[in-house]
Amino acid sequence: MTSNDSDVRALLESRVDVSQAKDIDRLMSHYSSDIVYYDAVAPLQFVGAEEVRRNFVRWFDGYDGPISLETRDLTIATSGDVAFAHMLHLDSGKRTNGLQSAIWVRSTVCCQRSGGKWLITHEHISLPINPENLQAWFPPDM
Repeated sequence: MTSNDSDVRALLESRVDVSQAKDIDRLMSHYSSDIVYYDAVAPLQFVGAEEVRRNFVRWFDGYDGPISLETRDLTIATSGDVAFAHMLHLDSGKRTNGLQSAIWVRSTVCCQRSGGKWLITHEHISLPINPENLQAWFPPDM
């Protein structure tokens, strides 16, 4: 693993930590001001830090308490000042409607280093679906 790979891994691990803590300011410090973020919720595309911030606050507000994010199958590739990573996240916790929920999401993240700091410039979140019924796939144990 290169030092760039390690730096990007640290950025992504910090992103998870601050998301779990619902620390919006620290979370947004990981994103570029011109971030383009594709999500599984309407309006599907969020452009710029302010839109992305509102989307994250919406996500945080859907949970009564902390959000658990378990990362699996993280793969990172870097070249010079650009990097991309893909992974699975198990997103779970107690929802504001009282239900305990868990759902797998797929994440692809693109980063760029500028002034010695890595920032996320693009992120794409998607939900795996069951092709037989076109329903989101939920872990069987929740």
